[in-house]
Amino acid sequence: MNFIDTHAHLYLPEFDTDRDQIIERALESNVNKIILPNIDQKTLANVISMSTKYPGICFPSFGLHPCDAKSDFESILAAMEIHLSDTQFVAIGETGTDAYWDTSFWNEQVKAFSIQLEWAKNSNRPIIIHSRETIPQNIEFVRNHQNGNLRGVFHCFTGTYEEAQQIIDLGFLLGIGGVLTYKTSELKSVLPKLSLKHLILETDAPFLTPVPYRGKRNESSYIPLIAQKLSEILEISIEDIAQQTSANANSLFKIDQID
Repeated sequence: MNFIDTHAHLYLPEFDTDRDQIIERALESNVNKIILPNIDQKTLANVISMSTKYPGICFPSFGLHPCDAKSDFESILAAMEIHLSDTQFVAIGETGTDAYWDTSFWNEQVKAFSIQLEWAKNSNRPIIIHSRETIPQNIEFVRNHQNGNLRGVFHCFTGTYEEAQQIIDLGFLLGIGGVLTYKTSELKSVLPKLSLKHLILETDAPFLTPVPYRGKRNESSYIPLIAQKLSEILEISIEDIAQQTSANANSLFKIDQID
């Protein structure tokens, strides 16, 4: 029974003192592959370094997080663009839009997202989309760019059934994380209406820690906690959850043949 954590920021300072142990615990929990979505230009070196140190386990993605898309976003993306020819990167992102923290750079977020959507299309890579308080807007942005070649995941999906169906109709997957384990999560009524073939698992470590560790630092070894809750909600065995979500992730990120 093997799991894939499709979204973890294990390169951040929160893990500087015990990163090796974090990877060991993930492997002991049957989390054998981890996608590392980049945040900005400063974190990219750490993403690459960690993927190099743990080959076949950690896989890098590059992009500009919407909360870091400020007035200098064009120069940052210009510097990142050289990595489009680097085959070690399995995805673009994380990118998208965010209306929760600060909307004063909304136009910059949208322009940066648009550029990265084009990167994904032109490089035949999936895109990892951040949509905090902006799922309807991001659905529309993707729809406007979709030409049949665009694929990816709406990371940390917490939307409605109608939004989920629109995302699926666009050819995208839904990233399901620790929020599913929270008492107030509305996903418990949404996910039973969907096929498991549209879902992948993620932690967003060190954020969004699942119950019973909520309030503490998240890590990839907690993926089975999310899988167990999903198993209960869908009334499907955890073995089937592991098999199908891993197959979905391998199909999206093409990491099953990478060693």
